[in-house]
Amino acid sequence: MSAHSNLSGNQRRKMRSASRLYAVQALFQMEHSGQTVEVVRREFLDFRFGETYEGQEMLDGDMDHFRTVMEDAVNYQAAIDQQTDRALVAKWPLGRIDPTLRAVFRAAGAELRDTSIPPKVVITEYVDVAVAFFPEGKESKFVNAVLDHMAREARPEAF
Repeated sequence: MSAHSNLSGNQRRKMRSASRLYAVQALFQMEHSGQTVEVVRREFLDFRFGETYEGQEMLDGDMDHFRTVMEDAVNYQAAIDQQTDRALVAKWPLGRIDPTLRAVFRAAGAELRDTSIPPKVVITEYVDVAVAFFPEGKESKFVNAVLDHMAREARPEAF
């Protein structure tokens, strides 16, 4: 019996949302530090999940979901980056984009490969992640536009 089976759907959704935020932070850290996926993933699983931050216990993320997003983002990074490049509305090269947004696009691109998750859920979730990092809001509109384009290319049957 899995530990998740007695959680409410709402708690499960919150954990999955937390794991997406962690995945974006971890992908950013990998790019920034040059550390391997194994090193960064271990650090997040050992220290970030459930840690206390500013007096509030961080929501335990869904560790399996975190692992899957990380692995797919790394294994398919070239394809995801090319897909992102094609979706960049103003034809900005991916290298000129804020590294946090690059991490958002890589994590979201990894999830768009998973046909069990509706693309609209992926878009909504990662727009929320963008808002967490950029509360002013203009980045979230940009993320929404790019992810919509990526999702239509990756999963045209869902639209």
